[in-house]
Parts: sequence; structure tokens; C-alpha cells
Amino acid sequence: MPKQTATDQYRQLHSEFRWHVPLDFNIAEWCCTRWSNEDDRVAIYVDDEIEGHRSVTYAALQREANRLSNLLQSLSVKRGSRVAIVMPQRPEVPAAHIACHQLGAIAMPMSVLFGPDALEYRLQDSGASVAIVDQAGLPHMAAVRPRCPQLRHVISVDALAPHTIDWHEAMQAQSERFAPVGTRSTDPALLIYTSGTTGSPKGALMPQSALIGNLSGFVASQNWFPKAHDVFWSPADWAWTGGLMDALLPTLYFGQPIVASRARFSAEVAFRLMEKYRVTNSFLFPTALKMMMKAVPEPRRHFQLHLRAIMSAGEAVGDTVFHWARDALGVTINEMFGQTEANYIVGNSAERWPARPGSMGRPYPGHRVAVIDEDGKQVTAGGIGEVALHRCDIHGHPDPVLFIGYWNNAEATSAKYSGDWLRTGDLAQIDTDGYLWYRGRADDMFKAAGYRIGPSEIENCLVKHPAVANAAVVPKPDDERGNLIKAFVVLTSGTPRGHAEDAQLIAELQQHVRGLLAPYEYPKEIEFIDALPMTTTGKVQRRVLRLLEQERHTNR
Repeated sequence: MPKQTATDQYRQLHSEFRWHVPLDFNIAEWCCTRWSNEDDRVAIYVDDEIEGHRSVTYAALQREANRLSNLLQSLSVKRGSRVAIVMPQRPEVPAAHIACHQLGAIAMPMSVLFGPDALEYRLQDSGASVAIVDQAGLPHMAAVRPRCPQLRHVISVDALAPHTIDWHEAMQAQSERFAPVGTRSTDPALLIYTSGTTGSPKGALMPQSALIGNLSGFVASQNWFPKAHDVFWSPADWAWTGGLMDALLPTLYFGQPIVASRARFSAEVAFRLMEKYRVTNSFLFPTALKMMMKAVPEPRRHFQLHLRAIMSAGEAVGDTVFHWARDALGVTINEMFGQTEANYIVGNSAERWPARPGSMGRPYPGHRVAVIDEDGKQVTAGGIGEVALHRCDIHGHPDPVLFIGYWNNAEATSAKYSGDWLRTGDLAQIDTDGYLWYRGRADDMFKAAGYRIGPSEIENCLVKHPAVANAAVVPKPDDERGNLIKAFVVLTSGTPRGHAEDAQLIAELQQHVRGLLAPYEYPKEIEFIDALPMTTTGKVQRRVLRLLEQERHTNR
């Protein structure tokens, strides 16, 4: 193994790291209560065209959470009760989380983008007794409520509706004081449903300690957060692991301010928010970064930015976006890998070890990560396998980031493990220095003409072309060769369209890939579409496109 350089502190950090997980631990205490005695410490900058622009202090957040804890207690919410939180980025979200944790209840965040079927499934499966919603989620909640008999109460924020409890009126009657219950670090705290891109959504039950397990990766990926005057912002929905555990809760844990905005994401909105609030740290999905790169190639010519760290996750960033951020933003993107069941386990930290363009990074301190084969054995350098996390760190101590299990689904929980290794379902290649290189979901890999194809490398190559805003690669069934490589491509605004122009551009893109990758990797077929199917967490739903091609092949 190459000798460690003075600028690469990785091996020392990883080998010397020790978890300190107290027996008693509660997210509410560590993310709000301990900061609330400082009257002027800002927790949230609210940027909202509807509700106005204001600052919410930790003291005010604690008072609101105490009122809500008292209200929920009056509604028979107790230790272990599930409380659904269906709201966008707004201060009532952290207040709801803190209120739940003070009661020992289980907070269940859900996206306002969920349709009625998705909402109903999660409410029924979890047995949630109370839901807190605002105007964005209320219509679907009202539609499914009659089919969710265990849902006894709905609290509505800024929306008057029959058979609901008005948040503002009910809260005025509650005391600002509340005596929280004690919880162990292993007690359940959160129930977060997986996206369901590979089957029915499963509820991942997270312990209080999961927040601690996220911290080493969060600190590292944000270049040793917090530093003086750090301000965090991310467009990631606070209902998802990415927004909740990679942005909101860790920022509050360190007593720093986070920006809350319900504005629809665009490159202009992103840069405006970062300039206005002097944002220093951010989590941006690769899709968002691609949009920003294409829409505002030279952002520092138009905006006064203060960014010092960007973490990205969800898909492979790719070297095109990596180099743009370094040159145009002056920031080296720290790519990160994790999932709901075991978050923030692999990544980069440009200040402490070199970030390699296109790499997922190395296992963060505190996590024992390996790439394993189908039999659960670790692959050697250069090999491709499934990314897996061991139940214990390199010192044999339990890893606090691991989920407790799937809600009411012991069989799925058991299937998630190979012995003591939690399987992520994501493929990676490991090099001699311990860097992991993303090779796609295990079910995204396919064979074409006998070659094993990983979509992400081809997609990254396509995005390098100035006409391509985004791309997704899937197998197209072929009777002769099994599969052909098919690319769905979203073009940048202003790209000339027409029969002749499209044909010329397809040939140009095919040659572009052939010139940069192996000859067998170029897409034999390219289809231009307006937008790729995406999950609400910003991941491309290749499965949707793959099924579309299978259906077309069957019905031809």
C-alpha cells in the first residue's frame, strides 16, 4: 500500500476513532434543549414567500416543542406511539421531531409529494395514531383517513379543515414547560420508509443512537463542521434520510443555523439562497448539481458565495460535475454513500484525505465497510461486489448507525444481512488505497452482448457532452444479443430539435461515448425525453425505464 502522505490523514483518523455512545441518549436533548438557554442562538432561517422571512431561535423552538409534547400527550401519544409528520421545510418539522422524542414516541416523517396510495400504505403499515400536516399534505390525508382506523387525530398547520385539530389554536392552550421522558440510546426514535424502488416500501426503525452514528461522516463530509459562522442549507426534503439525517438533525446537534425554504428548486433559487444567508455548507444531490452546472456555468461571476463544503449523495457525482464544482465554486465535492438502514458510512473529506474524482470515498471513521461477493466474502482490490457494513467497528464495538430492523418484517430484516454484514444492495469496486467506486445498484447492472454493463459510467460520460442535461442507461431486450444498451437523454435548454438534428446528435453522442469508454459501452439506441423518472429523494428510477423497455419488447 502506498505510503501515507502528510495531507492524507485517513488511516490515522480511521484507526484511532472510538465511538462514545452514552447509555442514556435522546435526540431532543442533544439537538435543541441544551442550546435553548442561549436566547439569541438561531436555529432556523425561514425563507418563505408565504409565511415571510424570519429567524427562529433554539429557545423559541424548544418552547414550541414543549407545547406540542403537551398536546400530543393529551392525545394519548406515549412511548412507542407513531406520529406521522407530513410537512415540507418549515420550523414546525423540527418542533414535531423534538416533541416526539421528548415523549419517547417514534417520529415518522413522510413527504408531502406522496400520493394517496403511498400515504395510506405507510399510515396503515405503521399504525400511526396521530398525523401532523400542513396545507400541502392535507388533501391526500383527508382522502385516506377513513381507511386508516388507527389514525385517531390529525393536527393541521395553517389549514382549517373539518375533523382536524388546528395547530395554532391548540398550541396556545398548552404549557411551555414539559418534563421529557428518559430514553436509552438503543430505544426506537424514527420510522423512515425506504423509497420502494425495488419492491414495497419497508419501514426502517432507527434508534436514538443513529444520529450519533451519522456524525463522523457528517463532520468529515462537511470539512470538519462546525466552524465559526457556519450556516447550512440543502434542498433535500426533511422527510427523507438525506434531508433529516444529513442536514437538519446534525446541524441542530451542533447548535448551528439551517435555512428552511419551500421554494421549488432551481439553479437560480439555490444560488440566491446561498448568497442571501451566507451559506457555508450544503448537501446537494448530483441531479441538482448538474442543473446548477448547466444553468449557471460561472456562478461566482453572478453571486457572492461563501461555500466551504458540499456533500453529495444519491447517485454517482461523476468527474464532470466534480471538476466544475472545484473550478467554478472553489469547492471540492465530498461524495458520500449511505442508505436509510445504515447512513453516512462511506465518503470523502477533502480537508483530511484526497478526494478522487468519481470515487464514493473511503469508509468513514467508526464504520467497518467492505465489498463482498454473493457468498459474503470480501473481494480483493480491483474486484466488484456489494457494499456491506459490519455490525461492529474495527475495534469490535457496535456501530450505532445501524437500524433496529424493518417494521413488522423480521424476514426482510434477516435477509438484509449476510452473517454480521449488512448488505446495501449497491455495487462498488475497491482499489488498493481503499477507495470505493460506485458501479450501480445490484439490480441495475446488466449484460449486453456478453459484457457486464454498469450504467453510471456511461451516464457520466454522456453528461460531459454540452447538449446533455441528464441521462439514464438501461438494458433494451434484444432477441439476438440478450440486451442492447439504451440511453434515455434529457437535453439542455436551447438544443436544436428536429428529425435531422436529432439523428445527427444521436450519432454524435454515440461517437462521444465510443471515444471515451470501451467500444462495447456506447448506447446502441438513444431516446430523448423531457425528464427522467425520479424518486422524491432525487434518484433516477432506472427500474421504471427498464420496465418500459421490457413492455415495448413484449408488445412489439
